[in-house]
Amino acid sequence: MKKLLMLFLALSLMFLPVLGYAEDQVRVASLKGPTTMGMSKMMQDDAAHGAYDFKVAGTADEIVPLLVKGELDIALIPCNLASVLYNKTQGAVGVAAINTLGVLYILSTNEEVQSISDLVGKTLYSTGKGTTPEYALNAVLRAKGIDPGKDLTIEYKAEATEVASALSAGQTNLAMLPQPYVTAVCAQNPEFKVVLSLTECWEEAMPDSALITGVVLMRKAFLEEQPGKAAAFMEAYRASTDYVNAHPEEVAPWIEKLGIAKAAIAEKAIPQCNIVCIEGTEMQDKISGYLTALYAQEPASVGGSLPGEDFYLTLS
Repeated sequence: MKKLLMLFLALSLMFLPVLGYAEDQVRVASLKGPTTMGMSKMMQDDAAHGAYDFKVAGTADEIVPLLVKGELDIALIPCNLASVLYNKTQGAVGVAAINTLGVLYILSTNEEVQSISDLVGKTLYSTGKGTTPEYALNAVLRAKGIDPGKDLTIEYKAEATEVASALSAGQTNLAMLPQPYVTAVCAQNPEFKVVLSLTECWEEAMPDSALITGVVLMRKAFLEEQPGKAAAFMEAYRASTDYVNAHPEEVAPWIEKLGIAKAAIAEKAIPQCNIVCIEGTEMQDKISGYLTALYAQEPASVGGSLPGEDFYLTLS
């Protein structure tokens, strides 16, 4: 009996890779919000196969160390952070696609706030310090001649849920949030209205570039060693984003299961989430324009220097 047991264990170990256990999985991390919402169909489909090891993080700080140490293969993260990591890793990572365009909105019960200039002298709550929300907001403010460190007070919270809670608790009546949290706050308290779209403010202030929220980042070593798996991921991701945009009612319960938003909120928010999968030349043109605009305002926001041509990956 003992020999039979040992033989069974040996055979089991031999077939672990074939059966798709952890060492064979593609390691993927993403942030709670639209970047993960676009992947929800893919995650749902993979539950029965286990080809991917998905990690959904509350903040980018949870993802960055894993990427730097090579413990992730793919990450869906803010665009400017992708540039920072490219510089930090000496070009060991690159961008395969844009997955989210502008999703940031300013909410208030104060109807006097009608333009970016109306934020002067006020306190604005926000999330995303050191990532897209902070740098995009700062770029828009500076383009309008407003000093974000002197002309207004910006209170940054670690997660969007903290900002939403502050609004609900009456701690503030002015905040910048991404979708789907915007829809959730407005549904809970109809007094709050979207007074500004940061995307529209960006386009007005810097018409030669576009506001980009998230990208699909890959380790180049993974792409070189596992080109088939990298291509398969992108194929599944493209299909997932298309499906999410076309079937919000069906995917909403999956988004709730991921802890991003209640199904009813997710369904309403998806059309405003700007979930995309933009690749190739269009991706490069949009990202290059966005990063150039950030660099002109604050070089540190993109890691001190603009990424080279090898930052832009082509998988198809």
